[in-house]
Amino acid sequence: MHHPEEHHNHHAIMEHDFKKRFLVTIVITFPLLLLSPMIQEWLRLSFAFPGQRYVLFVLASVIALWGGKPFYVGAKQEIAKFNLGMMTLVSIAVLAGYFYSVGATFWYEAMDFYWEIATLTVFLLFGHWMEMRAVRRASSALNELIKLIPPKANLIQGSDVVEVETSTLKVGDRILVRPGDKLPIDGQVISDESNVNESMITGESKPVGKQAGDQVIGGTINLDGSLTVSVTKVGKDTALQQIIALVQQTQASKPRTQKLADRAATVLTISALLVGVATFIYWAEFSNEGVLFALTLTITVIVIACPHALGLAIPTVTTVATTLAAKHGMLVRDMEGVELARQLDYIVFDKTGTLTEGRFGVTDVVSMPGQESAEVLRV
Repeated sequence: MHHPEEHHNHHAIMEHDFKKRFLVTIVITFPLLLLSPMIQEWLRLSFAFPGQRYVLFVLASVIALWGGKPFYVGAKQEIAKFNLGMMTLVSIAVLAGYFYSVGATFWYEAMDFYWEIATLTVFLLFGHWMEMRAVRRASSALNELIKLIPPKANLIQGSDVVEVETSTLKVGDRILVRPGDKLPIDGQVISDESNVNESMITGESKPVGKQAGDQVIGGTINLDGSLTVSVTKVGKDTALQQIIALVQQTQASKPRTQKLADRAATVLTISALLVGVATFIYWAEFSNEGVLFALTLTITVIVIACPHALGLAIPTVTTVATTLAAKHGMLVRDMEGVELARQLDYIVFDKTGTLTEGRFGVTDVVSMPGQESAEVLRV
């Protein structure tokens, strides 16, 4: 099982990478757009200088080859798994448009696609940056669950009590939990009595009495008495780690909508490639326009067929929803269940005590005869 902090660091690195590529490419895209003949025509501008097309080539090369690198890595992974998807389609669109434009710059007379592939790359980088940002924030919320476990524990060694790292505890170790402390690990009470707040696990704000033989859960709060506890579970076997594992497993699962989107992405990729090939064959073989015109239309078809939001939105929503649900005490075992929840009319809870805010509050103030409630509260 991967530690949540590892996931958090990975997503933070990915977020930083996409952000850096987006900011660099969008800065380069502005002069590229102004130098593009078609954009100048739209804006009714007219300026040119010797070597302008070579400047366009350099700017577009940085955007396509460096900015688009994450998409090519993703496409390579999709091809290796024989599962063509959005990354494959995007990579083909950007690279085909780029190399065709390079040819138009150096070898043959044709319209280039520099500004089209630049804007496509910029928008895709922005979308992935937003996705990684949302996922990283969701992972941060999941990481908050780990903070429920105190980093230190009071280990009983003979007649001494030694403070040690919680991570060094082993099954069978005896620990002392003082009033007000969080329990550092799952275990069994072997002596003393106390009340424990288990609301982080059960949702019940009412303290639970604990005595010798009772089980206690790491992360819960010991309230009013000292407890001597024997460690029964460590690492991934603890209740809190199992909750985290469940959330991660749910995030890795795919709801029906995402499975449908994945299939649609595969079908769209294959269809776009087939239509592109058919377009090229038709215009190259059955018209008088020539191969370059046919290639232009082919690339246009592939570039247009890139609705990348289809592959971004659903995974992002899944990750954010499951993590925020866990942070608020609701565990999702299957994302398909979340999809079906919109069809629910009624929800039945086993007991009203579960429906709490997880903390005590004052419901009534009863004062002695002759005293006002407001006066009592001021004391």
